[in-house]
Amino acid sequence: MDDRPAPAAPQADPDALRHAEKMAKKKAARDRIMAGKEGEKGLIIVHTGSGKGKSSSGFGMILRCVAHGMPCAVVQFIKGAWDTGERRLLTTHFSDLCRFHAMGEGFTWETQDKTRDIAAARAGWEKAKELIRDPAIRFVLLDEINIALRYDYLPLDEVLAFLRDEKPPLTHVCLTGRNAAPELVEMADLATDMTLLKHPFRSGIKGQAGVEF
Repeated sequence: MDDRPAPAAPQADPDALRHAEKMAKKKAARDRIMAGKEGEKGLIIVHTGSGKGKSSSGFGMILRCVAHGMPCAVVQFIKGAWDTGERRLLTTHFSDLCRFHAMGEGFTWETQDKTRDIAAARAGWEKAKELIRDPAIRFVLLDEINIALRYDYLPLDEVLAFLRDEKPPLTHVCLTGRNAAPELVEMADLATDMTLLKHPFRSGIKGQAGVEF
C-alpha cells in the first residue's frame, strides 16, 4: 500500500480565472444582443473621408461577394480609365460573378472639360441604376461617385430618391469617395469616415502598385 500523500491539485492562476470570468460575461452579453438580430436588409454603405481605404474597402466587400457566389457589380466614376489591380483581377477571373464598368475618364484637372465629365458621370449613373435594379445582382459598388456628386456632375436629389424608392430591398449599394454629402450619410445604414493620419505622397513617394492601384 502506498502511504505517500496524494499530490496537491494545481492552483488555478487567479489572472486566468478573472480573464475567463470576464470573457464569459462578455459572451453572454454578446449572445443576448445577437439573439435580437434576425432581420436582413440591403444596406446603403458610404465610405468617405480624407484617409486611404475607401475604394479598397469597397473592393474588399466585392471579393467577399465573389467568395460567397453572390452576383455583384462595379461602376467606377472619375478614375475609371485607370488600369487597376482590382479591375484586372475581377475582369480576368471573376467576370461571371462581377460585372465591371469603368465609366470615368480621369479627374477634372486631367480632362479639363466639365461638359465631358458630366456626360461620363451621367453614363455611369445610368449604368448604375440598371445594375441596381437587376434582381440577380446582390451588391453594387459605386466607386468615387461621391466625387461626381461633390462637383455637381450628378444631381444629389436624384441619387437619393433612387436609392430610397427604387433600390430592391435586399440589394446592397456601397458609395465611395471623399466629401460625401451629409444627406447621403444620413440615409446610409453604414457610414465610415476614414481619417488621414499619414500618407507617403506627402513625403514625395508616388502611388505604389498593389497599394494604391
